[in-house]
Amino acid sequence: MNLYRLLQRRGRPVRVCLIGAGKFGSMFLSQIPTTPGLEVAVIADLSPERARAACQGVGWDEARIAATRFTDDAMAAIAEADVEVVVEATGHAPAGIGHARRAVAEGKHVVMVNVEADVLAGPLLAREAARAGLVYSLAYGDQPALICELVDWARSCGFPVIAAGKGTKYLPEYHASTPATVWGHYGLTEEQARLGGMNPQMFNSFLDGTKSGIEMAAVANATGLTPPPDGLAFPALGAHELAEGLRPGNAGALHHAGQVEVVSSLRRDGRPVAGDLRWGVYVVFEAPNEYAARCFAEYGVATDASGRVSALYRPFHLIGLELNVSVLSAALRGEPTGAPDGFRADVVATAKRDLRAGET
Repeated sequence: MNLYRLLQRRGRPVRVCLIGAGKFGSMFLSQIPTTPGLEVAVIADLSPERARAACQGVGWDEARIAATRFTDDAMAAIAEADVEVVVEATGHAPAGIGHARRAVAEGKHVVMVNVEADVLAGPLLAREAARAGLVYSLAYGDQPALICELVDWARSCGFPVIAAGKGTKYLPEYHASTPATVWGHYGLTEEQARLGGMNPQMFNSFLDGTKSGIEMAAVANATGLTPPPDGLAFPALGAHELAEGLRPGNAGALHHAGQVEVVSSLRRDGRPVAGDLRWGVYVVFEAPNEYAARCFAEYGVATDASGRVSALYRPFHLIGLELNVSVLSAALRGEPTGAPDGFRADVVATAKRDLRAGET
């Protein structure tokens, strides 16, 4: 039975505590009025007034806003009796870990939007939740959970997974970008970025490889795929080139089969890649036998030259607009949309300028 039918047959709403009313949280909030049976009981944010403004900005009517509690005390919000699922969307790793542990202690499922917290402690948090009979889940709509879904599809169908990952805009020189210089890469002035409510630290992490590294670590921890030993290579490949380009050995861009990798939407000379996956996710998989390979040919499946390797991809992700899937899966099925079960990758920070002794 699908999630929507389960929700409508339940007879009582799934009630959520949202921690963090930033961009991701706001996108989630925008879908609540059109999802009967899903309610946000309480929103915790460092600025309750900002959270209330976010609800107004996404189109909530005054009656819905009046029925929602707003607070700057996340721990108290988590403990409220009518909450079943806690959505952690702060982006602050230490806070996220603390909120997740409190949620489990209070008997609440956890949907972890905060991928930084997940990479730091996700396997331990998932284990703690499981011991309590609760769900700890990656956030559907964000790329790691969507990649996990594709990997699960391939494996459930009996296809060995060669690679999985996402696309992004990448050039080697972006590694040197800092929050002070980032807006030039986006073609924005500081004033335009400020008016758009854009966080320079966050947008720089999207560009310099930080976010890609963190998200691929999350995928590795949740799927058993592993990173290349020398780090992500960011090969420039379009969707139609994935099956041919993402192969191990001299002929391909992979170090080994069963790898996570991020593909760039730009060639190294700055030219755009045709059919790029800048906003998308993918899985590369292989026919396990000659019969399956013949079926690929018979049904028009695009493959590499061998006829055995193909790719399935999704060209976009809708971030918080899709988060309901995780919330409902946890509450109604007791099932995560991706969850880590071990530590398989680390993300290393490198200073971009000289640091003073004792500076952090």
